Order: sequence, then C-alpha cells, then structure tokens
Amino acid sequence: MLSYKYLFDIALILISTKLLGLLTRKFQMPQVVGALLAGLILGPAMLNILNETNFIQQMAELGVIVLMFTAGLETDIQELKKTGKASLIIALMGVLFPLLGGFVIASIFNKGDGISTNAMMQNIFIGIILTATSVSITVETLKELGKLSTRAGNAILGAALIDDILGIIGVTIITSLADPSQSVNIWLVLAKIILFFICSLGIGFIFYKFFAKWVKRYDKDLRRFIIVAFVFCLLLAFAAEEFFGVADITGAFIAGLIISNTERTKYIEARFNTMSYILLSPIFFASIGISIEMPKMSGNIIWFTILLLIAAILTKVIGCGIGAKLCKYSNKESLRIGVGMVSRGEVALIIASKGAAVGLMSAAMFGPVVVMVVVTAIITPILLKIVFRKNNNHPGSHEEVNSELVKRYGQNFEFSS
Repeated sequence: MLSYKYLFDIALILISTKLLGLLTRKFQMPQVVGALLAGLILGPAMLNILNETNFIQQMAELGVIVLMFTAGLETDIQELKKTGKASLIIALMGVLFPLLGGFVIASIFNKGDGISTNAMMQNIFIGIILTATSVSITVETLKELGKLSTRAGNAILGAALIDDILGIIGVTIITSLADPSQSVNIWLVLAKIILFFICSLGIGFIFYKFFAKWVKRYDKDLRRFIIVAFVFCLLLAFAAEEFFGVADITGAFIAGLIISNTERTKYIEARFNTMSYILLSPIFFASIGISIEMPKMSGNIIWFTILLLIAAILTKVIGCGIGAKLCKYSNKESLRIGVGMVSRGEVALIIASKGAAVGLMSAAMFGPVVVMVVVTAIITPILLKIVFRKNNNHPGSHEEVNSELVKRYGQNFEFSS
C-alpha cells in the first residue's frame, strides 16, 4: 500500500530547518548550521523521528544538483578573468595547503577499515573536502563590516570562487578513480574525465549560442527559459555519471557555467534560488544531519576532530596568506585574506556527501568532517571582525576597489531570510 509518510517527513524537515535556522541566525551563525542540527536532532543519532529513506536520499541528491547548478550560474567567468593572477595564486595556495594538511591528518588516523576504497584515496578525499571555501558566509560578514569592496575583500571573493572550481575538479577526479567499475585502468579513467570536459565544452558552446539567441528572440514568457535550463542541467548531470563516470554535481556546475552571462541569467538564478530555498536545500542539509552516525567517542575520533579543525583553519590562513604575500599584499591584508578563506559551507558538505555515497569516507569520519564545517562557519565571522577592526583607522588599511565582482556578490545569496 502506498505510504504518505513522506509528506509528514517533508513538512517536519521544512519547519524544523527553518525554526532552527532562525535560532542559529539570532546567534549570528549561518542558517545552514540550523538545518544540519535539525537533521541531527530528529534523525537516528538523537530522537529517531526521521530516517534516511530512498525518497529523502533522492530529493537530497536533486537538491545537490540544483545547488551546484546555481553555483555555476552565480560564477561570472568574465569577472573572474578580471580579478587577475592574484586571485588564482591565492586560490591555488588555498587548495594545495589544505589538501596536504587534510591528507596528513587523515593518514595518521585512517587505516581504510570498513570500506572498499584504499586508504590513500580516502585520505586524499579528506584533503579535497578541506579545499572548499564558503563565499556566502564571508560576504555576509564583510558586508556587515563595510569591507566587501576593499582590496582584501575583492581578493577573497575571486579566490573563493576559483577555490570551489578547483575543488570540483579534484572531486571529479577522485570520485571517478574510486568507482569500482573504472578501477582497472587509471589512464582510462583520466581519459574519460578529459573527454567529458571536451564534450562539455563542445555541447556547451552549441547550447550557449542557441540559448542566447532564443532568449533574445522570445522574451514574453520567461518561464520557458527556466524549464529548458533545468532540463539541460539534469541531462548534463546524467550524462556525466552515466557515460563518463564523472560526478553528477560536476555536470550540474558546468551547466550553470554555460548558461551564466546570458541575458536572463539573473531571472533564472532567482527562480532556482527560490526552488532551492523552499524545498530542496532544507532537505539536503537535513539529510546530512540525518545520515550522521554518532561514533563511539574514542580518543582517536576526538583527536581526529580536533586536529582536522586546526588543520582546516591554519592551512587556509597560511596558504592563502602566503599566496597574498606573493602577490604584493601587505601583512595585514594577507592575514585578512587568509582568515576570509577559512569558512567551509555548502560545497564542502556537498563534496563530503558525494564521497560518502561512493565509499570514499567511513561513517566514523563523516561526523568529524561535519563538525569541522560547522565550526569553521561559526568561527570565521568572529575572526574576520577581529582582523578587520584591528587598526581600523590606519591610513590606507582598507583601500577600496571598484569591482563588478564585489557588486555582484554584494547581494544576499545566503540560504536565509
């Protein structure tokens, strides 16, 4: 007999994530933290009211795809080019240091027990999770401080966006290599990844030309653009997994990049943000909390959590700080840029959930990773306020820049309101 309990599950997820999101915001924490707590409290780890059903898993997966598609839509390639080599160097250093730090910490504690993929792949994956940066949390804090348009603020924005693109490339490679059906030949796997990006460029160019002309010609009923854009996103996500062994979130992200900078990008982005906000994002973030298994708090787990958190903070501050110094930023600006890159958010959670689904992370390690994401999201605004307010009146300490990237991301696009 058909069960309608999924309706109750959705209602409970939506109201609990919103209420706890509002509560966490009162304490100046991201609402994503509230959504995670809702899933954790109502899930098997605590009250056991909600369980991870196939329906919730599939809706959460759709939520991931929409989140990554929206991230692609929000990424302005032209503006990223204008940020110059500084953002690229900062982003590269902000990826290499956390990747190495996460790998080293995971290697100490993880011996590859309990899951099929080898330990080295699992440890590299932990490092990849640490590479992500949350743009929204940093933007909100810098807006509040009135420092978004400073040289440091502009560098943080550009580097964070490049950071996530590099993280997506990393997760594409590692999840493809972890696929048991592809493991026989590493060169075949890499060839498929390269072929996917080549095909995406070819298909993307054709679709972009068609879509751009179509949007200009028929603009009376804008709703049709939303449907076609979503179909393109789903088809590219499907093709990535089905034909190339590449993560579906990569296909979704590239679909967003292809459609970005068309005439109706803002309209499409706004509609997808609405769909994500009212249904898909709450289910995804709650599902993360629901899927967390509370491991026995052994000494190893506690130390792993602590050291992973320390590595997550220091590797970003040091790596991005060194990158900024190489690009002739002052010591104060370099520190501010490094601190601004500390926060992990949606992309880190998406990468972690994708890795857990393909066997790259054990349940015991999933909890500490979520703790790391939550704590860095909470601590970054506090650290930013400290480093930006210190010597606030120093001449030239907050040199303003005129950047379209700052204007674009000056709007509130956090999972909130």
